[in-house]
Amino acid sequence: MSELRFVRMGFGADAVEYQQAWDEQRRVHAARFADEVPDTVLLLEHPPVYTAGRRTADSERPLDGTPVVDVDRGGKITWHGPGQLVGYPIQKLPRPVDVVAHVRRLEEALIRACADFGLETTRVEGRSGVWVLGDPVERRPAPGGLTLDLDPRLADEEFDPRLDGPEYAPSNAGQRREDRKIAAIGIRVAKGVTMHGFAFNVNPDNVWFDRIIPCGIRDAGVTSLAAELGREVTVEEVLPVVEGHLRDVLENADLKPRVIERASA
Repeated sequence: MSELRFVRMGFGADAVEYQQAWDEQRRVHAARFADEVPDTVLLLEHPPVYTAGRRTADSERPLDGTPVVDVDRGGKITWHGPGQLVGYPIQKLPRPVDVVAHVRRLEEALIRACADFGLETTRVEGRSGVWVLGDPVERRPAPGGLTLDLDPRLADEEFDPRLDGPEYAPSNAGQRREDRKIAAIGIRVAKGVTMHGFAFNVNPDNVWFDRIIPCGIRDAGVTSLAAELGREVTVEEVLPVVEGHLRDVLENADLKPRVIERASA
């Protein structure tokens, strides 16, 4: 792959409104398709905003009618805002595009970045993104004073943590010692060029996630680098580390088209 171009769009007081960033993604996407610009990664923070991917169910949106921006990426609903490093890699990939391999590369870069700060993270089978693993079920504290045998989430697929008290809130998953997501990934590929990307929780107020069912997952939660390390960490501190690992992983990737299995006659 050719050398990546990184564009730092805005952070902190200069955080970039979601619509502005989305417009810029589409502009760069068109230019990349036409080979007018190299592969480009937009890096930024957003003001608080909920965005919903194509698979978002109505039951996963805020119950109080808080506005949600519907977008053309994969995945479900999530939140973006202060304290979260957002990255939009816009890359031209060989066709047919191997979407899973692209997601795995983004996960790998973020896993390495977390390791640089002393935090072990991993992937979870069947769930995109980067995760901090919780304790085995038998070692977790019982939510709400209930025994795990009576935990309503084990029997009710439609269990809604927003209606059953803060002990079930996604932001409290660390206290419950459950699996918790530290970085979400949702992408779109059009004309062989990627859009959207990742949201890495550095030090956000994770209570924002409690209004929704983050990524449509009801039996796990969210966390941040600062929460897991137990100390203050800033986006400014994390930015060059993530950028370095993205450059290393993406520039050195052996890009191959997705293998298509031919059905036998």
